[in-house]
Amino acid sequence: MAWTNEDVARQFAEIATLLKLSGADAFRVRAYERAAGAIGAAAADLSALDEAGMSQLKGIGTSTAKKISEYLQTGSIAMLDELRAGVPAGLIALTRIPGLGPKTARLLYDELGVDSVQALRTAIDEERLRGLPGLGPKTEVNLREALSRLGDKDTGRRPMADAIAIAEELCLRLARLPQVRQVTFAGSLRRLRETVGDVDVLAASDDPGPVHAAFRDSDLVTEVLAAGDKKTTVITRVGLQADLRVVEPDAWGAALVYFTGSKAHNVRVRERAVRRGLTLNEYGLFDPESGERRASRDEAEVYAAMGMALVPPPMREDAGEVEAAADGTLPRTVELAHVRGDLHGHSDWSGDGKATLEQMVAAAAERGYAYWAVTDHAEDLPMNGLSRERMLERRGAIAALQERYEMRILEGAELNIDADGGVDYDPDFLASFDWCVASVHTLMNRSGREQTARIVAAMQHPQVHAIGHLTGRIIGRRPPYDIDLDTILEAALRTQTALEINASPRRLDLSGEMVRRAVDAGVTLTISCDAHSVGDLASMRYGVATAQRGWATADRVLNCGDLDRILSFTQAKRT
Repeated sequence: MAWTNEDVARQFAEIATLLKLSGADAFRVRAYERAAGAIGAAAADLSALDEAGMSQLKGIGTSTAKKISEYLQTGSIAMLDELRAGVPAGLIALTRIPGLGPKTARLLYDELGVDSVQALRTAIDEERLRGLPGLGPKTEVNLREALSRLGDKDTGRRPMADAIAIAEELCLRLARLPQVRQVTFAGSLRRLRETVGDVDVLAASDDPGPVHAAFRDSDLVTEVLAAGDKKTTVITRVGLQADLRVVEPDAWGAALVYFTGSKAHNVRVRERAVRRGLTLNEYGLFDPESGERRASRDEAEVYAAMGMALVPPPMREDAGEVEAAADGTLPRTVELAHVRGDLHGHSDWSGDGKATLEQMVAAAAERGYAYWAVTDHAEDLPMNGLSRERMLERRGAIAALQERYEMRILEGAELNIDADGGVDYDPDFLASFDWCVASVHTLMNRSGREQTARIVAAMQHPQVHAIGHLTGRIIGRRPPYDIDLDTILEAALRTQTALEINASPRRLDLSGEMVRRAVDAGVTLTISCDAHSVGDLASMRYGVATAQRGWATADRVLNCGDLDRILSFTQAKRT
């Protein structure tokens, strides 16, 4: 998503949240939620459009376009400023707690003065919620459990999805400077970790002064914390700290090595350099006695000078990759170019799809895919699911589109796993689909034993080809529910069911650590975007990075194979 679109979408989402907390009617709240979704899903960069052009986009009317224009011209929206002034800041943090909606948050504030997560913990400990309308001991139990899963303190880290757009925009603007030879983000963001503490930007230039100045003076920056010759530290418009380091072009590779890996990885690499009589820092790999710089220009060159294969950034976590890179056992992990298609995506046939079926198909085909599975929600998800009759209507639309595209459109569905592991539709109708992914969407507070049992039961269905977003987490908003991963891995092997690496940067589910265990167990994986808009199809890179972190090779990822491999997999599952 373009930085402008993400920034504007964030403003409208905040308006919707503040309206809820202010007690606005549901229709008005929903209008702003839809506007935020439409802005986020827009294929065009809003900064390149006038109001008339914006209002022509799906889901963006005249009123919304005026507010967008107001924000782009002035940097603020008067309505949003007024709402912020009328709602205590701590209430927004309360609404991020699973199971605690805006209405309850407002009730807790008005009746008990609860204005923070810690204040809520105290109120629960003192059993003060029980006297409020609609709340009681069960509410306390549920909220206590939600709070315990969130952790006891704020780590100061943010979801990677909140940082990637502004990091890319910062780099894009610096890349336009004539003084800049190369620029990228580094640190945990380059490793595409689930969360980041800040944004590290690295640039190569022979003239660092103008580069630092442009970084400090950017309209993406709200505060300058430090300004030096080698490092500038700022606070960005999204509240994230960003650090810029500028190195000479000859040191580019060494700087990337030094500023990309985790602390533990870097320690391990520097120890290896020392054992070879060398010293590694951000300027290069040196012979400490002669001062000779042995390697520095290119990352692969630096690793090679230490007797190592190049380690992909997502793997630089001190999980055995240093030793493997040194002894020749580092696997060639899956790369974006290996992906032949996507096996989980939605259209506006589903209630939550943001683009038409043809728009999604065209965008997938443009990416060069051999196949794309449209897996709109099935009937047991009441808000967004399709009845059997609607699925048959969609089947006709797919057939009409297929005549115009060489890419195979796989007719699929995202099935809902019920409390006992059952899924939507009758067996005969399910057998008519090309591909089905099954996911948990309800009853997420059940015990790990119960969650595991329902997922394993779903795997036994001959038409369940993959399990989607296995733990149900939404990074920074909803923790994963408990499961017994070993039992699920065993069941996946036994039932020949794939496990999905959901590439949405809000999910990344399976996590890298879970991917590693799945790889070790021999389980088949898929990497899918779970795309609800055209822009979401670009999330595949995040799924690939997560697969790399888990040491997955292309042969272990089903959709790195051709269409025949997909069809053979589904046929084997049926029989």
